[in-house]
Amino acid sequence: MAKWYLPLKRLADIIAAVIMLLILAPLFAVVAIIMKLTDHGPVFFSQKRSGLKGEEFTIYKFRTMRIDRKHDPFEYVSAEHSDITRLGRLLRRVKFDETPQVWNILKGDMSLIGPRPTLPEQVVKYNDFERRRLEVRPGCTGLAQIHGGITLSWPEKIKWDVYYVDSLGPMMDLRIFLKTFIVVLGGDKKFTRTIDQAHKKSPSATD
Repeated sequence: MAKWYLPLKRLADIIAAVIMLLILAPLFAVVAIIMKLTDHGPVFFSQKRSGLKGEEFTIYKFRTMRIDRKHDPFEYVSAEHSDITRLGRLLRRVKFDETPQVWNILKGDMSLIGPRPTLPEQVVKYNDFERRRLEVRPGCTGLAQIHGGITLSWPEKIKWDVYYVDSLGPMMDLRIFLKTFIVVLGGDKKFTRTIDQAHKKSPSATD
């Protein structure tokens, strides 16, 4: 991990969060209006997650599920889940449901790029290898997300996350940032790749 890069990464996060909030504010308003007109439920979904060094914080997303759904934090929710609303399906497809997390970035709970934050109930069960993903701030996107995201198994996500911690640096973050847009356009399944498959291509391959 390039520790010298961490202060610069935090500064870049603050600048990016401010710019994104200014740009996305009109779209946030549109999504909120459509959501209220279609099912009258709350606009945002909030949940406790574990971040840097396991510290808990509240994460924010646009609500994508039906208001009468009973939330189960351990349930795997596929893209075709029947409880996802029509608007929610669109928001999930383009990853826009995650954009309210720019507020978490501004607060310092998260970074633009890093391992996705997980539930405290999961973190208490981490082994030593899994806990290494807590050495950096969690992110809105990361290595696991550009290599399949929800299509990857949990062990494979962990491998990508720990590889990110070990390889953290400006060029790594830049590659992840740029490829995130490509993955959003092409879909997760098209880019699914385990870390072993990536390393067979090249000892330093992360694309």
